[in-house]
Amino acid sequence: MAASAVLQEQINHLPHRPGVYKYYDDEGIIYVGKAVDLRKRVSSYFTKQDHNKKTQQLVKNIKRIEFTIVDSESDAFLLENNLIKQHQPKYNILLKDGKTYPYLLLTKERFPRLIPTRNKQPGDGHYFGPYANQGGLNVLLELIRALYPLRTCNYNLSPENVAAGKFKVCLEYHIGNCKGPCVGNEDEAAYGQYIQQIRQILNGDLRLPKQYFRDKMTAAAQEMQYELAHQFKQKLDKLDDFQAKSTIVSATLTNIDVFSIASNEKGAFVNYLKVMNGSIILTQNLELTKKLDESDGEILAPLIMQLRQEYESEAKEILTNVPIEPLPLPGVSVAQPQIGDKRKLLELSIKNVLYARKEKESMNEKSKDVNEVRIMEQIKKDLRLTELPKHIECFDNSNFQGDNPVAAMVCFRNARPSKKDYRHYHIKTVIGPNDFDSMYEVVSRRYRRLVDEGASLPQLVIVDGGKGQLSMAVKAIKDLNLWGQMAVIGIAKRLEEIYVPNDPLPLYIDKKSESLRLFQRMRDEVHRFGITFHRSLRDAGTLKTELTDVKGLGPITADKLLSKFKSVKKIRELTEAELITEVGKAKTKVLLTYFNQQEAPTPQ
Repeated sequence: MAASAVLQEQINHLPHRPGVYKYYDDEGIIYVGKAVDLRKRVSSYFTKQDHNKKTQQLVKNIKRIEFTIVDSESDAFLLENNLIKQHQPKYNILLKDGKTYPYLLLTKERFPRLIPTRNKQPGDGHYFGPYANQGGLNVLLELIRALYPLRTCNYNLSPENVAAGKFKVCLEYHIGNCKGPCVGNEDEAAYGQYIQQIRQILNGDLRLPKQYFRDKMTAAAQEMQYELAHQFKQKLDKLDDFQAKSTIVSATLTNIDVFSIASNEKGAFVNYLKVMNGSIILTQNLELTKKLDESDGEILAPLIMQLRQEYESEAKEILTNVPIEPLPLPGVSVAQPQIGDKRKLLELSIKNVLYARKEKESMNEKSKDVNEVRIMEQIKKDLRLTELPKHIECFDNSNFQGDNPVAAMVCFRNARPSKKDYRHYHIKTVIGPNDFDSMYEVVSRRYRRLVDEGASLPQLVIVDGGKGQLSMAVKAIKDLNLWGQMAVIGIAKRLEEIYVPNDPLPLYIDKKSESLRLFQRMRDEVHRFGITFHRSLRDAGTLKTELTDVKGLGPITADKLLSKFKSVKKIRELTEAELITEVGKAKTKVLLTYFNQQEAPTPQ
């Protein structure tokens, strides 16, 4: 497309020097570009015939050209980036604000908190990160919270406020995750030791915290406090496990910058790994919006310059997954390795960038999940939980006039029913209508099985009932040594009161709160599920039959036989081989013994 006379006059006066050019329409800057030769580069927009549609549209809108001469191509790179960030031109690739990426904030306050955030505000404390993805941040945060009893409340814990008794302990205190600095139960010097070790962990150095727990374990063992020593041993094991899973690059690789890019029609994702002294010390994902169908190499080159400047990198070697134009960085080499340790390092970066792209595309496809996340965030806030309750389970007991005691559990994942995880329970160890002991039994059975199977535990357990049912659920969890790994609450029917362990006073949640509505929904669902099961058993007559009196034969087996053969008489007529086919050898022996005893003549 030929330039207008006015534009051609401006182009003719452009120098053959490196610099930055700016295109304007009637409203302002629409594009910023760099060039080794300003006149040649700008002329190409109007003389080339093979531009794509987006570039053709850009050229149509150019009304005025401005330029800035610089000393080198490197300066052009940097000036171009600064102008793009300043003016956000319509046709330039736009780098999204860094606040969209996660950080860990160690707050600057008495008894500091460790908070995940995407909004970086100078002055709030010390920020660690950014992290490549939320998953990596969560692993680190869960490790630290498992090692140290940090507070999660946002109270102003000044000495005056604590001394005045302005606060009360929360659920985290009752389940052992916090020592209660809000009521003066935590020593500030000891808490300061935790913070010092947390800083070491977040900086990638585990030596100080490992030595701390090792010394504590040894001291406790010498004083014959073996249970305490075991607790410190478990924390030391967590650090060893975390270190074993950390990414340590070969010691033969020194300081390297690694960049990878993955794009689609609308945008591009870039991953940056900064390697120093054989270890990855920084990883970041960036998302950009395409404007002119730029190639991956055209997108990546200016970002390399920008990121090296922001993170003060002096690495003399850069690895990329796509060829890029030569960078104005004297003494720095750029390569795309195909084998060896450098290739493995590049593949790690590629995995990160592909994950970021997949995560973004998944978010776009699942925008409906926003509501569920909001509800879980509200529950976390109302109950002062340390993590998002993505997995919640609710229990209820059911019996009819003292007969046929059963129980039910419903499971919600991401604030939605997960019906494949629902469970029914026949009460086996409790005689008569005893809701408290029945609650103990089903909670014990549920979480003993999850532990045995190596399955994940819920973040929140709800029991339908008041203090009694709650205390028995807590006892079951403590007896399984799972206390502190799950939050537990009870919901009473009368006033929709929420009870938490070790607190005689109920917690009242706003009646309009989405948290309470979800709890009510789960309570109603588990009640429906349990009643339906109980009714089906009662109506089928499977619990009150002759077979339920047979010692060694459970109600499930009785139900199975009666469902198939319809009566005890027909079951009696089966041969031994037929019974073995139905229930196995052991239960066949139990049944035959019982039937023979029933047929034997009564002694005179």
